[in-house]
Amino acid sequence: MKYLKTIGFNSNQPIGRGFNYPYDVAFSEDNRIFVLNRMGGHNSSGIRIQICTYDEDWLGEFATGPGKGDSQFVIPVCMSFNSKDLLYVTDESLNDVKVFDNQGNYITKWTTNITGPQKFAGPSGIVHGSDDSVYLVEQYANKISKFTGDGQFLFSWGSEGDGEGEFNLPWGISTDVEGHLFIADWGNDRIQKFTADGEFIATYGESGYQDGQFNKPSSVAIDSKGFIHVADWGNERVQVLDPDGEFHQLLEGEATLSKWAEEWLEVNLDEYDLRKESNLLVKELPNHLQTPYHRASQSEPIFWGPVSVKIDSEDRLYVTEHSRHRIQIYEQ
Repeated sequence: MKYLKTIGFNSNQPIGRGFNYPYDVAFSEDNRIFVLNRMGGHNSSGIRIQICTYDEDWLGEFATGPGKGDSQFVIPVCMSFNSKDLLYVTDESLNDVKVFDNQGNYITKWTTNITGPQKFAGPSGIVHGSDDSVYLVEQYANKISKFTGDGQFLFSWGSEGDGEGEFNLPWGISTDVEGHLFIADWGNDRIQKFTADGEFIATYGESGYQDGQFNKPSSVAIDSKGFIHVADWGNERVQVLDPDGEFHQLLEGEATLSKWAEEWLEVNLDEYDLRKESNLLVKELPNHLQTPYHRASQSEPIFWGPVSVKIDSEDRLYVTEHSRHRIQIYEQ
């Protein structure tokens, strides 16, 4: 894959242009980019959803500030648009799914498995099927649940374990053009593939640091050709697998300054000089700091906290970096 550009920079403000611990992106029908800002440490003031374009036009924001109101979040996780351009957002703390229109207006929320007494158990990944059905990852229940678009429970599968169809704190979820489901099985360091009915197909990856091995994968995305993109979160990298699940390419990050960052540094020259001094090349780090975390935290171009991967309508890959407050974009 070829690096294209970076969007975003760190903003310490609870409103306005700039990201604050972004966690996921989603794309509306008109190709606007919706960016979910979560929180960092004890600072939750920047929680919100922002809207921008590929050309870095900042269009606004909604659902600002932490809280339990209809248009608020506490610990939001993932987003997905359906074919009607409605945005579904999960919150693992409030144990709900909120629905907004493409202008950010609140519509409704789900707080339980509608047809029964069971509440959600840490909803994280969410994706829509071709018929607008909803697949929801419930990480603490180690299961995947399927719903109609208006929240009627259909069925679920999964349990705790490391066997086929079992999970250990699953996180991200995606579909391919044929409707197959791919689950980032975070605690088991693997990706699992299923039919739309929840029948097990295959497992990809194992624990480790080599090519094709994972350390707490958090997200997965499939392009139109069937290539599997995995946010190998614990290893601070993204791996690309071919349609058969074999290792294809390793991405470690090639970030350049975004337009927003360049504009900010043009009027803050002292910060620009300090930035150059603190940005160490990986090869300059001593041997005891040649770990995924230290490499990521000390060298600005490479990924640090790659928590989400998404594919847009033009098959471009968006890698959301929680700890660098930015999105790196690649193409085939």
